[in-house]
Amino acid sequence: MGHENITEFILLGLFSDEDAKIACFVLFSLCYIAILSGNLLVLLTIRGSRLSEQPMYFFLSYLSFMDVCFTSTVAPKLITDLLAQRKTISYNSCMAQMFYAHFFGATEIFILVAMAYDRYVAICRPLHYMVIMSRPVCYIIVMASIIGAFIHSVLHVLIMVELPFCGPNRIDHYFCDVFPLLKLACMDTSLLVIVIITTTGVMSILTFVALVISYLLILSTLRTRSSQGHRKALSTCSSHITVVFLFFLPLIFTYVPVADSVSNDKVFALFYTMIAPMFNPLIYTLRNTDMKNAMRKVWCWRKRSEGK
Repeated sequence: MGHENITEFILLGLFSDEDAKIACFVLFSLCYIAILSGNLLVLLTIRGSRLSEQPMYFFLSYLSFMDVCFTSTVAPKLITDLLAQRKTISYNSCMAQMFYAHFFGATEIFILVAMAYDRYVAICRPLHYMVIMSRPVCYIIVMASIIGAFIHSVLHVLIMVELPFCGPNRIDHYFCDVFPLLKLACMDTSLLVIVIITTTGVMSILTFVALVISYLLILSTLRTRSSQGHRKALSTCSSHITVVFLFFLPLIFTYVPVADSVSNDKVFALFYTMIAPMFNPLIYTLRNTDMKNAMRKVWCWRKRSEGK
């Protein structure tokens, strides 16, 4: 069937208020710089220290990398469009943006699940931890996350490529996503909407519920113990729970639409495309003594070696 005669789409962006656009251009530019510098700082600190030997930080370095990639598929276009007269995106670029957003986003979800599993094994089965979470197992989990996310994204793009788009071509969003595009198709897409809600939406809910249950099990195990090490584990788990809530709740509200409101979707999407990736480095470093110590060692050592 194909996309017929539409070769480009017009992105309507977040809002139409001209005065707010300059302020938002500055704000989102600063947010994007914070996302890049914060996540790259976490990534380089882990890779440059002994923390990379621990499965939790091994996964955290991949999470930071995915945050950078995920935001970079959306933020540059969002920022430049705030000052652009015509906010167009070609059909091919639109499909590519949708693919990469879903690919990096889904990989991030799987890595968050891996981190929860890692904490569960570390706290509930400490004697078997090094065997269960060996380095080959960690690599297999990351590879499985990437393959799973790739399949998920390809399926979404294959659905879109088959749809006819004959006009209008105005996407009521700031990036190419599934639901805004389905609204523009020249055919009845109600069945596809149900399919996407059941795949992406239900998957998000089930994953979120599984993560919350796993952390509740971990916390209940920790409550019965009262040593310094367990307080540290409690602090780590609470950081993870914060990240999970920041990422998943807006995602669920987007992919399980309660009402037919794309304007709310745009606000929810801002949370998991910009706000969560910006706060992740802060959440993982401010309450984490190991990360703070590693940062001091890595960056102070570099300054000393440069000063010699």
